[in-house]
Amino acid sequence: MNFWKTPVTAALLAAILFVFVLELLAGALRDMQVLEQMGAIVRGVIERGDYWRLLAAMFLHGGFIHLLLNMWALLQIGGIFETLFGSTRFLLTYFISGLAASLVSSIFIPPNTPGVGASGAIFGIIGALIVALRRSPQWSRKEWSGALARQLAMWAGINIIIGFTMPGIDNAAHIGGFIAGLILGLVPHHVPPPPPNELTIDVQVLDDSRTRQ
Repeated sequence: MNFWKTPVTAALLAAILFVFVLELLAGALRDMQVLEQMGAIVRGVIERGDYWRLLAAMFLHGGFIHLLLNMWALLQIGGIFETLFGSTRFLLTYFISGLAASLVSSIFIPPNTPGVGASGAIFGIIGALIVALRRSPQWSRKEWSGALARQLAMWAGINIIIGFTMPGIDNAAHIGGFIAGLILGLVPHHVPPPPPNELTIDVQVLDDSRTRQ
């Protein structure tokens, strides 16, 4: 992937990796209290006024496997979204979905169980990509867009089902982020104008026989 064309994806990956290094230095992987102090989601975030956790938790991870899976998913899916719909829309979709996921997680997460990870925001990107592909005047008629949307929907569905059957997965965050992404995908996609060298100017020539008297 060309990170020059997907600068937001690259920046998010770098930020997540940087925060994980801070976690290692602080010993957060060995002590859940340290992870909570660094910004993990806990029950009653809104009631406690810890709004900053809604953002901080999106960059924290509970282990190497957790980190690698989310970074891989962000690299693949985030890169596709940013390439097709632009950096600004990708950035807004990522953070709005991530904040929604953190908020839902704070409501349903079990007591004394910190919630962390970028997966809620990633599920939001998946949801937005599914809807935006089907509505986009630029991409909806492409042969690959329907197949990609179906694959993403199947991937999201399977992972949500797994989340209901396996302990330790913050499925509330996944569902919250996914629903937020579906809603954000309804935002109209405006096709950018073509580059100047691709413009075609249609000039109609007057019929001389009509202009001469």
